[in-house]
Amino acid sequence: MRLQFIACKVLQKEAYLCAARSKNTVDVVLMEQGLHCYPDKLRNEVQKALDRTSDIQGREYDATLLGYGLCSNGITGLSAKIPIVVPRGHDCITLLLGSKEKYRKYFDSHRGVYWYSPGWIETSTQPGKERYERTLKEYKEKYGQDNAEYLMNMEQNWMKEYSWATYIDWGFANSQEEKEYTRHCAEYLGWKYDELKGDKGLMQRFVDGLWNENEFLIIRPGEKIAEDVTNEGIIKSQ
Repeated sequence: MRLQFIACKVLQKEAYLCAARSKNTVDVVLMEQGLHCYPDKLRNEVQKALDRTSDIQGREYDATLLGYGLCSNGITGLSAKIPIVVPRGHDCITLLLGSKEKYRKYFDSHRGVYWYSPGWIETSTQPGKERYERTLKEYKEKYGQDNAEYLMNMEQNWMKEYSWATYIDWGFANSQEEKEYTRHCAEYLGWKYDELKGDKGLMQRFVDGLWNENEFLIIRPGEKIAEDVTNEGIIKSQ
């Protein structure tokens, strides 16, 4: 099969790794990181990518793989002229951990978990000393010392909801350095540190075309992606 794999840039290492191991021809299309913070923008940008149904040489795709979960409902309402395949999960962490069940089990036993992964760490947006100092400097330059400190205090309030910094390890070359980075972030924030072994299985089945109903949803032409509120927020078609 010839597949288009649309994914957030934070998944690029994992996406390219699995695509390279697949017998299918998989074109990876990376989207800007952070679109999940702006659901309408995510929806618009991803829809543009979904509207492309062939590669630059005009060869038609058999399906488009959408490497997003619900992501703040940013993918609801999306459709395409060819089948869309979506993993049944809330966000990209499901793909990194290998199953929605593993995600749920860990989440239930580690309330207040903030996930760290190679792609997320490379964006330099993860909570920690570096982000705090960079943001404080930007605020001082824009708003002055007193206003900057007030804004930082307000911004830090959301961090009180978290208590774990957990690194997802896919065994890449710099995993050890990223674990240490996550550990230092946890110490700086007063959170507990943990690490989980990532699982390639779900993403590999995704690009290999092994789409069982429990793990993947296939959106047929003419259907749209919808939220299934009766199934823990996992997606469905309409």
